[in-house]
Amino acid sequence: MLIEPGQYLQNINSPEDLKKVDPKELAKVAEDLRQYIVDVVSVYGGHFGASLGVVELTTALHYVFNTPHDQLVWDVGHQAYGHKILTGRRDNFHTNRMYKGLSGFPKRKESEYDTFGVGHSSTSISAALGMAVASQYKNESDRHHIAVIGDGSMTGGMAFEAMNHAGVSNSNLLIILNDNCMSIDPNVGALKDYLTDITTSHAYNKVRDEVWNILGKISKFGPNAREIVAKLENSVKSFLLKQSNLFESLNLRYFGPVDGHDVNHLVDVLSDLKDIPGPKILHCVTVKGKGYALAEKDQTKWHAPGKFDKITGEIKKKVFDQPQPPKYQDVFGNTLVELAEENEKIMGVTPAMPSGSSMNIMMKAMPERAFDVGIAEQHAVTFSAGLATQGMVPYCNIYSTFMQRAYDQVIHDICLQNLRVVLCLDRAGFAGADGPTHHGAYDIAYMRCIPNMIVSAPMNEEELRNLMYTAQLPGGEGAFTIRYPRGQGVMPEWKTQMQEIEIGTGRTLREGDELAILTIGHIGNYGVAVAEKLEEEGINVGLYDMRFVKPLDEKLLHKVFKKYKKVITVEDGCLKGGFGSAVLEFMADNQYTSQVTRLGIPDDVIEHGEQRQLHDECNFGPEGIYNSVIKMLHAVPTTAE
Repeated sequence: MLIEPGQYLQNINSPEDLKKVDPKELAKVAEDLRQYIVDVVSVYGGHFGASLGVVELTTALHYVFNTPHDQLVWDVGHQAYGHKILTGRRDNFHTNRMYKGLSGFPKRKESEYDTFGVGHSSTSISAALGMAVASQYKNESDRHHIAVIGDGSMTGGMAFEAMNHAGVSNSNLLIILNDNCMSIDPNVGALKDYLTDITTSHAYNKVRDEVWNILGKISKFGPNAREIVAKLENSVKSFLLKQSNLFESLNLRYFGPVDGHDVNHLVDVLSDLKDIPGPKILHCVTVKGKGYALAEKDQTKWHAPGKFDKITGEIKKKVFDQPQPPKYQDVFGNTLVELAEENEKIMGVTPAMPSGSSMNIMMKAMPERAFDVGIAEQHAVTFSAGLATQGMVPYCNIYSTFMQRAYDQVIHDICLQNLRVVLCLDRAGFAGADGPTHHGAYDIAYMRCIPNMIVSAPMNEEELRNLMYTAQLPGGEGAFTIRYPRGQGVMPEWKTQMQEIEIGTGRTLREGDELAILTIGHIGNYGVAVAEKLEEEGINVGLYDMRFVKPLDEKLLHKVFKKYKKVITVEDGCLKGGFGSAVLEFMADNQYTSQVTRLGIPDDVIEHGEQRQLHDECNFGPEGIYNSVIKMLHAVPTTAE
């Protein structure tokens, strides 16, 4: 379906084209850009509200600055759709997030305008500062460096680390704080309250405007005018806000707040800021979902709604004749409440993903026992460790890819102290259209090498409930990792009676003759389908759901390697150091000589696409497993010469 851009957008294929537009028509360009995003995302899906909220800001940035010579860094990248459209990718924008199409995030190899690959939050200031310092070193004094960061991302500790450094760097850095009180869910914490105080202080804004009006007539005060105004401005801020300005205390010149939807005023402000040297921050107040009423009203729902009718706002969902399995995240959320009702020591923790992880179910049912700590994975883990020291049983739910940001805390604050924290890793394996920044490829490898750590993965909803139940039983200690994928399970009737699973035990799903398939987690359902197909062809393979990567079920593995001369391991994690590697280590330690084929995520960056497409690409979808079985069974044994 061909979607035509509006009359003002259709002639803009680069920022150079944008600069030819009469300033009086910039608002019309912005409106065309907003409508084009609505048109394309409604038909093809993708992130939505974040990009609508920065349409005017995006237009102004590319109008004022000389990109890509001036380097623009977007934080996370959910809001960068307008940026992609204005930088030569308009006609391919419909392939956004599709297999082999444009990435849903800025990506260096995709465009010279994408100066830094992003996907995880709070990185933009550090990256832009690094660029600015390098430019300063190379005597590129005409080069500007701009980091656009949301107030949600600003809660990440890395952003504060970067600002602390920027304040003493004297670099040509502009930080733009896109303040809309949202990330995916509403923002939380003291910083949100602080920014709200700034933006709602009528007295401060009135006096600030008067100060800026005086600036144009200040020459009569002589050569020290700039210093006088700076002191006056800081005094006004401190007095009226009843506290020193957080950003200026870090030696960042603070400007704002300004209306992030007034494109002409933004152009004027950005043009002025180009002439002010040193690190500075512009506070822009925006509305997530701006220009689409439903998205403005329910910003969480419209963060990434999928395909929808742009007129009625009806989100298009598949209609099924039979009951469908639930999402794993919803099984987690509802099961956690069930467990917490029986065990008063259970608490829930998530870093800014209450709806994405379904922790919001417990937050609603037991608000005093469930916590959204903001985009702060390191804090979430150590906060959970602190709870554990006092006898609580925290279930810390973090996406697998985001847990990478808290790896030191897992080792240092949980495992070295042997504290009981249940680490629930959502989105394990391929994350789908979000691509490599969001794939949960590495958690098996990075978790199983840590002492005092259990690593498990359920094959279905019943197993997830049983693992969650087992993790909180009296007498347990140490970290207990439970990983599960994005999307649906396999059991429409999922609410089973929970039972204890003996830690480190797998399941025999079927016995076979010559070859065994060992699986871990949800991907084992592919193994079931393959085994059934092979049985129809007269081939009987053994199938074993291992459930635990650490500790391995050594009793079961001894049985497997004594019986089968050919073994295939299947995992939706990285092959380097993963489940298959653990099996090979066991085999080597016990001097077995079976032939082993490992299937999983190769040592490469796997791009975005539907989960099944990526499984097939990496040869551990049903067809890949089937072909591996046939190849091994028909392989001619090699003999020594």
